[in-house]
Amino acid sequence: VTAGPGEADQILLDRGQAALKDRSWSRARTYFSELLESYPQSPLRADAKLGVGDTFLGENNSASYVYAQNEYREFLSFYPTNPKADYAQMQLGMVHFNQMLSPQRDQTETREAIKEFQVFVDRYPNSPLINQVRQRLREARDRLSDADMIVANFYLSIRLYTGAEPRYRHVLETDPEYTRKDSLYFHLGETLEKTNKKAEALPYYERLLKEFEKSEYLAETTRRVDRLNRPPRRQRPAL
Repeated sequence: VTAGPGEADQILLDRGQAALKDRSWSRARTYFSELLESYPQSPLRADAKLGVGDTFLGENNSASYVYAQNEYREFLSFYPTNPKADYAQMQLGMVHFNQMLSPQRDQTETREAIKEFQVFVDRYPNSPLINQVRQRLREARDRLSDADMIVANFYLSIRLYTGAEPRYRHVLETDPEYTRKDSLYFHLGETLEKTNKKAEALPYYERLLKEFEKSEYLAETTRRVDRLNRPPRRQRPAL
């Protein structure tokens, strides 16, 4: 069937999106690229541009992520008021999110993901994608805080309390919604206890008991609170 005027670009877009759905990244990109090259006046160019970005993101390798990032940035530059600008911003965050490493390793991509997702939250608070992005943002922030916690816990394990305390406090200050805050309260309390700051330790243990109904630290924390609240033993006067 020969496509009539104004239909060929739509056919290319439809075929590209069908191939994208089938995860046929290269075939999808061929259709999107043909639309972009052959129809410079088409109103569908923005969708094709996004499609190219999605094919590179879907390929899921370090080289394709570079191309995906470039496509989404160009989309946001060319079409800042497009109804799908929020989607492009989310995908820009996903380029970095998909490259995040474990908490023990370098967190550069995690920081970049947080930055792009935060741009989304600030710029598109009413987007239907907002909950999805908030969830990814939470995962990325948790990853960064986990990295700090691993270092702090190591310092605590080797009794380098001057290294542990500021790390725990950093997580507390920079990530108040940290998912594993029970662990943070417990270990910060322990660090303060070990450095004879028992009056400072107690509130963190108490916050753990107040804020968490379930935690692996509840039983031990209860014991510590009881111990810290116990009045000191009176010294027997010397005979």
